[in-house]
Amino acid sequence: MESQETPIDKVAMQHARVLSGMRPTGQLHLGHYYGVLKNWVELQHEYSCFFFVADWHALTTHYEDPTIIPPSVHEMVIDWLAAGVNPKEATIFVQSRVPEHAELHLLLSMITPLGWLERVPSYKDQQDKLKEKDLSTYGFLGYPLLQSADILLYRAGLVPVGEDQVAHVELTREVARRFNHLYGREPDFEAKAEQAIKKMGKKNARLYQRYRKGWQESGEEEGLAAARALIEGQQNITVADKDRLLGYLEGGGKVILPEPQPLLTRASKMPGLDGQKMSKSYGNTISLRADPDTLATQLRKMPTDPARVRRTDPGDPANCPVWQFHAVYSDDKIQNWVREGCTSAGIGCIECKQPVIDAVLEELRPIQERVREFEEQPDVVSNIINEGCEHARDEARETLDEVRHVMSLDLA
Repeated sequence: MESQETPIDKVAMQHARVLSGMRPTGQLHLGHYYGVLKNWVELQHEYSCFFFVADWHALTTHYEDPTIIPPSVHEMVIDWLAAGVNPKEATIFVQSRVPEHAELHLLLSMITPLGWLERVPSYKDQQDKLKEKDLSTYGFLGYPLLQSADILLYRAGLVPVGEDQVAHVELTREVARRFNHLYGREPDFEAKAEQAIKKMGKKNARLYQRYRKGWQESGEEEGLAAARALIEGQQNITVADKDRLLGYLEGGGKVILPEPQPLLTRASKMPGLDGQKMSKSYGNTISLRADPDTLATQLRKMPTDPARVRRTDPGDPANCPVWQFHAVYSDDKIQNWVREGCTSAGIGCIECKQPVIDAVLEELRPIQERVREFEEQPDVVSNIINEGCEHARDEARETLDEVRHVMSLDLA
């Protein structure tokens, strides 16, 4: 994971919350492991993490035949656990088990301009890539806003994304900003903020006022970050008062839905069996659950440098998909052996592939052992999901109660 100092500075380090999800549309593969799961395992040790199975999102492209979704949900959670996601350190839940996602999505849709959704880059891009599917649906147009609801419902400060998904987080920021502008102007806001300051105690109140003055008068970024951390660390004030103090700090109204920051992650270096990006749509994946014989056969059949028609023809590793696997799995000694042997025709392609086969099998062996353990304990997996859903729903209700209140929907 790349270090991204600016986003992290804008969230209290000890209280930062991360949210990320994955669509259950079939077996997970090595691309998922290197692109998402390894990152999640690292993040769970540093932040309060919420990882969810995005089954409603899966319906945006699989609505015609959703039968793949239910079995994929349970299997996906098993793969997460086997890869090292720890339910004692991260909250694991299923999106559709927390109906507040749908309600917040509906409420946010009332204030979100249509043009904001139409300009999301992935909207037309996915329509072009998935021409075999009819994606001219309201659900597909609105899925970025459902993602915004996913994030804002948990007041997540950080959202791990690749560069191609930053636009989704920016949309979420715009939606949160618009929502706060429309509904954060509560009566007597300044008086309530001043009362909240007093509740912090004399020492912390003086610190807050000093940081606020430094930010508003001199634009001191360090003071702004310190003030945010100070607010988040308060144990004797309510969530509503914290939101008021955050808004008062920046000179606006009450912050009901905090703006998240993208946490850029390294792009997955795991290539597919044909040298392209590993993707189910390309049919070039290696399943996390592939049995050893199938996996070895897949790798032995990989295409190599087309210049090596015969065993005695020299090749160029730069033109060979297998070399991309060596870049992920092999140390310098093996890479030098491959480079020299390929360019001199000193080794054949089958010999070149064997270290990769051995390395992939070695990496997947402990994951697959843990998969079998969890498969033998379905009740344990179900309990993990149930407990995660309960915790997620508790957090979601708290946010939605406040959203309903400011939108005058709690009067009945």
